[in-house]
Amino acid sequence: MDRAEIDRRIRTLIEPFNKNDVTITDATTFQGDLEFDSLTVMDFVAAIEDEFDIIISMNQQAEIETYGQLVDAVKKLVEA
Repeated sequence: MDRAEIDRRIRTLIEPFNKNDVTITDATTFQGDLEFDSLTVMDFVAAIEDEFDIIISMNQQAEIETYGQLVDAVKKLVEA
């Protein structure tokens, strides 16, 4: 699965969580731009894990600050 396909699928998943209708770019931050709290992050991560049949560890989650980092991390996990 290429990065564009992963990006497209994650953009669909993020829509219900994007309460402020922020334009999503690779540089969009989850805490600052999207204002995700810890519960929102947990729900969003669960949706991604279900969609791609992967597990994103707590350590990986702590390192992911931007949308682009998330797409790259999911791509790496899908390919593993």
